[in-house]
Amino acid sequence: MAKAWLAGLLGVAVLSVGIAQAQPSERLRERIAKRMEQRAQGEGQQRRAPGAQTLSYGSDPAQVLDLWVPKGAKAAPLVLYVHGGGWKRGSKDTAMGNALPGHLVGQGYAFASINYRLVPAATVEQQASDVAQALAFVLGKAAGMGIDRSRVVITGHSAGAHLVALVGTDEQYLRKAGLSFADVDGVMPNDGAAYDVPKQMAQAGRFMMDTYKQAFGTDPARQKALSPVFHAAAPNAPRFLLLHVQREDGVAQANELAAALKRGGSSVEVGSFPGKGLQGHAEINRKLGEPDYAATPVMDAWLKEVFGG
Repeated sequence: MAKAWLAGLLGVAVLSVGIAQAQPSERLRERIAKRMEQRAQGEGQQRRAPGAQTLSYGSDPAQVLDLWVPKGAKAAPLVLYVHGGGWKRGSKDTAMGNALPGHLVGQGYAFASINYRLVPAATVEQQASDVAQALAFVLGKAAGMGIDRSRVVITGHSAGAHLVALVGTDEQYLRKAGLSFADVDGVMPNDGAAYDVPKQMAQAGRFMMDTYKQAFGTDPARQKALSPVFHAAAPNAPRFLLLHVQREDGVAQANELAAALKRGGSSVEVGSFPGKGLQGHAEINRKLGEPDYAATPVMDAWLKEVFGG
């Protein structure tokens, strides 16, 4: 009986491997990512910080944001968050840790979490424009919402880290939305790894190459144009805090961007935290805002300094 059970188990395992190998790895990853997103959405709806307003900042159904403002606030600094997901998936409902909104609102900050149009229906250039447009929308309503438009930080995780770094170094996106670097006091990219897109793609393995090609294409000039490192000569947003865990490409890319920004005259801090691989990459997003997570007090101290609190 035991031998028969073991043989059956091995047969199922071999069959499963055969099926997985027979299907394109990208399709398999997409199915896994979709299941993870659905699971996260259910958990997020149960644990979501209360008190958010959901607002449209554009005409596309994807151009929506959630906004939390401290009760009774008259001049709350604003932190705007951009989710990750490889530029092609994710949402404000699934791709953010549950601790961050409540933690920042508890510190007296307004907090916005945005959706944006996704690849392939939209380009990365349009995504960066969405970030700037969402920020302009909130700042346009700041006075009536108790938000201080003169104190603003933009932050994002993974692909969102790349997008906020791009908006914080290439002013064209802010200008198109009627803003400038003068409207952004700080940028906090969280464990991104595409600040130098050509270098990232040259070093990418099979697991991520399709994602990068879909987002950035094969034209070296476009890849360079979408790289924050190549826009880091002055002017830039004035202050940056680059957070990362111990992923080899993430560490190298953060250090390269930090060096380029310093040469451009920006004030730059780098926060390096435990965590390896995709697990560490997910953890710094999920746990940021939890009081006992190592990156939280670093973020708090930096925000307090940026906002003059």
